[in-house]
Amino acid sequence: MTPRLASRVQTRYRVTEQTLVIDLGGKRRVLSSAPQGGGLTVASYILNHQVESNPITNRHPRSHGDPALALRRLAVRLGVKQGTVGLMTAVPMKQLVTARVSFGAVWVECFATVGVTNAVKAGEWPETDGRRSRAVAVGTINLMVVTNVGLSTAAMVGAVQVATESKTGVLRDHAVPSWTGLSGATGTGTDAVVIACRLRGAGPWHAYSGTHTMIGALIGQVVTRCVTRGLAKATQWQERHA
Repeated sequence: MTPRLASRVQTRYRVTEQTLVIDLGGKRRVLSSAPQGGGLTVASYILNHQVESNPITNRHPRSHGDPALALRRLAVRLGVKQGTVGLMTAVPMKQLVTARVSFGAVWVECFATVGVTNAVKAGEWPETDGRRSRAVAVGTINLMVVTNVGLSTAAMVGAVQVATESKTGVLRDHAVPSWTGLSGATGTGTDAVVIACRLRGAGPWHAYSGTHTMIGALIGQVVTRCVTRGLAKATQWQERHA
């Protein structure tokens, strides 16, 4: 049996008010670097909200007042009253990409918005002289990975690792440079990742998720597919608005 790629995801979602709303179908364990609900939590929804693309200042590029508070208020406005994990991006929602891959009864789905104008190579020293704010607008890669299996906490961390390796591999394969001109960008300065899985006892249980495991391979495939397609959309967008 080989993994199956599908053109459509089954996780319910909608885009409204420049916001991607992912309905997880009930309470799920979620690990993320999100400004709202980040860390390890239990949530029922994931929000990815498009904000205006402002020049980067010496403050954090996601500093739109209080991002967590703004995202909580947005959730209320959208009628999302249960637990939420919320992200922000300057990437237009029309560039949203999705992918699904399955193996037997196990599936993994990915939602992504991809922008690389803020690309950086891990280890580059952050600029503090304002040169960066004049050179580049905010771009980010937000990855939201959803699966129907239960993952141990260690496996959720492993899933973040595999998703990040997959993203970086795509950027390397396409020779995406850092905004400074250095070769080999590994991501952007504002990337975020979300891993959502079933509660223990509500689905197949996986203690590990590294690249030698079946679930790790599925995560790698679906993220690679999403970032590749998202990068193509980002390039097209940049060319149209150059």
